[in-house]
Amino acid sequence: MSDQQLNNLIKMLDQIIANNLHHGDDEKVTDIAADHLQKFWARSMKQQIIAYANQRPDELSILAKLTVDKLEPAVEV
Repeated sequence: MSDQQLNNLIKMLDQIIANNLHHGDDEKVTDIAADHLQKFWARSMKQQIIAYANQRPDELSILAKLTVDKLEPAVEV
């Protein structure tokens, strides 16, 4: 995966989270974001963001990492 593709996935993930911050509660925000990824992202996209989160967890926001953590059990890497 190119750096640009990965940067786009991270940007999209951060936007999904930002668009749901009005729910207030971090748990609710990450639940909604993980559900969105599960429903609308291709398996390859989910696998790529999970692999990145596992390799470089400190490079994602806390909410992005929590979202990916919720997504991971449902996706084979």
